[in-house]
Amino acid sequence: MSLLSSYEGLRQEIQRLAQENEELRRLVQLIQENQELKLVLRSRGNSLSFCSPNFLPEATATPKLQKRKTIRFKDVERVLPGLPAEEPLVDANSSFNIMGSPEGRFHFAIDRGGTFTDVFAQCPGGHVRVLKLLSEDPANYADAPTEGIRRILEQEEGVLLPRGRPLDTSRIASIRMGTTVATNALLERQGERVALLVTRGFRDLLHIGTQARPDLFDLAVPMPEVLYEEVLEVDERVVLYRGEPGAGSPVKGRTGDLLEIQQPVDLGALRGKLEGLLWAQHEQQVGALARELGFTHVSLSSEVMPMVRIVPRGHTACADAYLTPTIQRYVQGFRRGFQGQLKNVQVLFMRSDGGLAPMEAFSGSRAVLSGPAGGVVGYSATTYQLEGGQPVIGFDMGGTSTDVSRYAGEFEHVFEASTAGVTLQAPQLDINTVAAGGGSRLFFRSGLFVVGPESAGAHPGPACYRKGGPVTVTDANLVLGRLLPASFPCIFGPGEDQPLSPEASRKALEAVATEVNSFLTNGPCPASQLSLEEVAMGFVRVANEAMCRPIRALTQKSTGHWHLYRQTKNQLGLGPSASVNTESRSKHQNHPLQKSDGVGGCQVYERLFIGPSWITRHEAMTPPPMYWLALEELVGNTLVPLPGRWAWTLCIFTGRHSGLLSALGLALADVVHEAQEPCSLAYTPETFAQLDQRLSRLEEQCVEALQAQGFPRSQISTESFLHLRYQGTDCALMVSAHQHPATACSPRAGDFGAAFVERYMREFGFIIPERSVVVDDVRVRGTGRSGLQLEDTPKIQSGPPHVEKVTQCYFEGGYQETPVYLLGELGYGHQLQGPCLIIDNNSTILVEPGCQAEVTETGDIRISVGAEAPSTVDTKLDPIQLSIFSHRFMSIAGHRKSRWLYMWMMGPPGHSVPPEQMGRILQRTAISTNIKERLDFSCALFGPDGGLVSNAPHIPVHLGAMQETVQFQIQHLGADLRPGDVLLSNHPSAGGSHLPDLTVITPVFWPGQSRPVFYVASRGHHADIGGITPGSMPPHSTTLQEEGAVFLSFKLVQGGVFQEEAVTEALRAPGKISGCSGTRNLHDNLSDLRAQVAANQKGIQLVGELIGQYGLDVVQAYMGHIQANAELAVRDMLRAFGSSRQARGLPLEVSAEDHLDDGSPICLRVQINLNQGCLAPVHVVIPKGSILDPSPEAAVVGGNVLTSQRVVDVILGAFGACAASQGCMNNVTLGNARMGYYETVAGGAGAGPGWHGRSGVHSHMTNTRITDPEILESRYPVILRRFELRPGSGGRGRFRGGDGVVRELVFREEALLSVLTERRAFQPYGLHGGEPGARGLNLLIRKDGRTVNLGGKTSVTVYPGDAFCLHTPGGGGYGDPEDPAPPPGSPPLFPAFPERGSVYEYRRAQEAV
Repeated sequence: MSLLSSYEGLRQEIQRLAQENEELRRLVQLIQENQELKLVLRSRGNSLSFCSPNFLPEATATPKLQKRKTIRFKDVERVLPGLPAEEPLVDANSSFNIMGSPEGRFHFAIDRGGTFTDVFAQCPGGHVRVLKLLSEDPANYADAPTEGIRRILEQEEGVLLPRGRPLDTSRIASIRMGTTVATNALLERQGERVALLVTRGFRDLLHIGTQARPDLFDLAVPMPEVLYEEVLEVDERVVLYRGEPGAGSPVKGRTGDLLEIQQPVDLGALRGKLEGLLWAQHEQQVGALARELGFTHVSLSSEVMPMVRIVPRGHTACADAYLTPTIQRYVQGFRRGFQGQLKNVQVLFMRSDGGLAPMEAFSGSRAVLSGPAGGVVGYSATTYQLEGGQPVIGFDMGGTSTDVSRYAGEFEHVFEASTAGVTLQAPQLDINTVAAGGGSRLFFRSGLFVVGPESAGAHPGPACYRKGGPVTVTDANLVLGRLLPASFPCIFGPGEDQPLSPEASRKALEAVATEVNSFLTNGPCPASQLSLEEVAMGFVRVANEAMCRPIRALTQKSTGHWHLYRQTKNQLGLGPSASVNTESRSKHQNHPLQKSDGVGGCQVYERLFIGPSWITRHEAMTPPPMYWLALEELVGNTLVPLPGRWAWTLCIFTGRHSGLLSALGLALADVVHEAQEPCSLAYTPETFAQLDQRLSRLEEQCVEALQAQGFPRSQISTESFLHLRYQGTDCALMVSAHQHPATACSPRAGDFGAAFVERYMREFGFIIPERSVVVDDVRVRGTGRSGLQLEDTPKIQSGPPHVEKVTQCYFEGGYQETPVYLLGELGYGHQLQGPCLIIDNNSTILVEPGCQAEVTETGDIRISVGAEAPSTVDTKLDPIQLSIFSHRFMSIAGHRKSRWLYMWMMGPPGHSVPPEQMGRILQRTAISTNIKERLDFSCALFGPDGGLVSNAPHIPVHLGAMQETVQFQIQHLGADLRPGDVLLSNHPSAGGSHLPDLTVITPVFWPGQSRPVFYVASRGHHADIGGITPGSMPPHSTTLQEEGAVFLSFKLVQGGVFQEEAVTEALRAPGKISGCSGTRNLHDNLSDLRAQVAANQKGIQLVGELIGQYGLDVVQAYMGHIQANAELAVRDMLRAFGSSRQARGLPLEVSAEDHLDDGSPICLRVQINLNQGCLAPVHVVIPKGSILDPSPEAAVVGGNVLTSQRVVDVILGAFGACAASQGCMNNVTLGNARMGYYETVAGGAGAGPGWHGRSGVHSHMTNTRITDPEILESRYPVILRRFELRPGSGGRGRFRGGDGVVRELVFREEALLSVLTERRAFQPYGLHGGEPGARGLNLLIRKDGRTVNLGGKTSVTVYPGDAFCLHTPGGGGYGDPEDPAPPPGSPPLFPAFPERGSVYEYRRAQEAV
């Protein structure tokens, strides 16, 4: 329990406790209503009392609370009859639940990280001991947590405790632990051997997954392999009951839906298979059979995570089976280090959701974030209360990666996220991980400073570790003087007995500096060379920018500005805590930003938070005010204009135990038990009684489970949730009603409907009142309250602070003398002027110039950030500034030849901050499924000439074409572009792809400029814009007009007015053509167009802020520099390719040819000029009248989804990059009068030099996710009978092509089936002797057994019982199949760290559309 030092703090604590205690809540309410009763603090006792006003002076005289064990209620019988005189906060018989209870025993909280283990111990008497040791040191001890406990017991007891002998547990009350055992096993694929049992026809379902590739531009499509080794298909099938003729009697499922058992489980046939495999996994009957046969661990998906959607649930069940035995082995090994195997000691493990669980209930699927979760709990339980309940941003920088999270009074959970390529469907804290940390490697590529994502890891580590490692961010810190080698132990070098090596860091960095200066001297824009320190500082600035991006993304979720809190690590990244407090004269929402534990020379990252605090007021007509440099780079402009001067005070708070914040968080954490089950009820008054009954049953389960662990009912609280969504949408929200009490028109558990509407409006900016609300899941979270009392107090200052030494640190502008202080010698009231370093055994704090640090009465360090003159940026190319702008505009990833070629074909790639945030606005405000849920849209920023500057990683086929659209409008309208205009276009001759893709373009004007200074645009796929078929994707159209509404150059907004009447008329115009219809969903069209306009406005605002900060000339100059840099990257690729051919005596001209199924040829000839100077590296010539330059009235719907795929294959073939992929999107449309469904289906990817083609994945110009089978069958009248790989369809070769898939749909209603496919006549080619992949095949199997080959493109009516069987093409092979394939290579020496979290999942979803 936190210490209280003021009456205000006491008031807040009482309010917090009142949320947990119903009687106390009622009493507080009465006190608030009755002014004669006052809340005061009695100094004579360890209690809180509610007394009359006579006692108020006593409270103000002695406001400090020393201890608190109970809450006493005095003289309140007349107000609350029956209220007990004393309500214990801790039951007398369960004191072990509170760390630090004074029963004379030890309480340990241990964070076992990947590199270091932190131990936080509350010792008898209440004092605290902390310890940090290596997680792996087999020469000295077998287990780090056990060793940490042994050392502290030995030091405290004064008794020698030999290693290897089980420890006496009589003095140990509790052990709490967070561990990375599960995470490491998942990352390293070191879990248990697993077999998967699944319904027949779905053996490859988890391999295919969503069918989307994780990296849009990587031809090799690297994806983690599935966790199971074997698959057994079970003959059984259950479908939703629809009352069809011949159906059997329905049964009720767990969700409440009626089900039809089409085929029971054949346990007899399965028994023999299980006896041979010795493993099983399916559902209840199969699980019982497996246990009967002696299997020790069985994970059932219906028990591990009972939520609808089989793919993520299946991955979660596999992960549970894969990881739980590993965790259990670790737990058993840990127990053997203690006498009695910890029988009488409470042992709890941190779960991914931020709650503690008994070690017996600690399972694999809930353990992946066990380590990072402790840090989130730590700052939420300390900083959030310390800062008066302000929202907090957590920032945890380690050696390989950085974790970012947020806390605003309650934990922010996600219920589906990916870790190490495995999607887990389980409650977990929303911890966003980016690949940037102290061990991130430094590169100079094509004129850019690049940090990560590759990491040096723990071995060999950074160059300064003396093991031959690469140059990293830690080395840059060391070169800048911000790491003091004397403060590190001598544990480096091959013998692990040497100090850090500054010489190795300088030598490694000098090699990169040579590349930088060579480019500056000989590059396209010659410039002065940079010193080694300037190069190091440049990399640090770029690393900061990389870590800012998830914080910016999180800030978009809340309003107002941000209060920042941060904790850093010590020299090795072991370190302190700091917070930045942004205070203004307004009452906006703030966010402290807390930095948790990590590993990697990180004191330099104070730069993220210590910066100037001046914000000047701008004149009219200028963009919103900016706040500068580090803080602005960290979170972007989220301030609200205030009258008069913009004055802010930035403060940093550094906690005493912040270097071990995760361990502290474990001590402060609560024990949690959750119960959840799927549901399929409508949220209506008729179902409220059923919902209350189900919630009550789950609540009983939680309470019983926590009481079994020793918690009295007074310490247990529960919170109920409903997983709600609007009917017909996929945006389900897990909603709690704790702030919405029950009404006469709601369940007894609370008004979930009001909570859902409120949150939906907050998340998306609108509601859909005409649609009903559906309950997908019911969930209850039970919490057993526990915590820690800290009673140690800091010392008072005695004289001025002692300077331990003076060193030289490099800052902007050069070296400065920097005093070094020891934290342990500082006392309350000491003040330190920056620059300076504050060091203790676990941390280093850097106080930058212009800042002042002081020690608070609680022993923390408060740093006030002063003003600093802003650095100036001119229009001349600066490679460091270019790298920072590239993060703002786009991040170019990858450097392989094939990758650059892929990027060049599809347009400049990257993750641009303005387009990313534009995309968020578009998704939030759109209403259609295509844009809101499938994310079928793209957003981009263009320069004054219409050239693409940056785009978010959306749809490949959009990326290059949008530039043509903008440039067409510039040429077409000329001087007719005016402020307040927004343009709409979709015509192919104006840069359009196909007609459903509507592009909205906003020209941006600037005061004093007659022409637009830049453009923003968004392209979204509208579900219907008219034409001859629903969905506007006809497979048999012959003219453009048959495909829907056409916009060449239409002013959607003119003079600031949305032209609703005119655009409505244009969308209905196709209905005037015989056989065609106007748009079939005008409401969604108009809503999505408005959303696109709003997204463009967001882009304008963000770029406007950059202009306000740097000036129009600088921003436009760097737009040009970015474009030139993209050209440079492509030029480097072409030069390398041409030089390679020249060296082998091959001509510099390459060519390739392929054919569409109707025989239309697609030919390419490329002439490479190695001496083309500064001209654009690629000039494209397309013959007039060819299939790639059709007449204005030609039908083009297949060009976007089919021809584009073939063009990419031809280009890749000409360059020899890889064999052909499936070359098709396999478009399938199904519809009738009441429903419509559209999907594209995966196939095989082509093999290449060094990799096999991926099977069952989308390639090239699309990356659309497929609907989960359970969602598909619940919403549409179909049964998915098969969805599996098509073995042997990939071409043979030294590297084999990927296999296509087989997807079979059985129809339950009459409907119109349309297919639009390719590669049914011509096979995907192999390369360099590789064999071609198999052709695709479209079969219609009538109910009577007749089979019809539908061909590649057709529409046909289907009837109940008919089946459509789609066989998609395979990828081509690479290399002669008779050549032996090389043996599997070892993992890369410096692997990139996988990202995770809601920000990553959003970006991944953007790429998977």
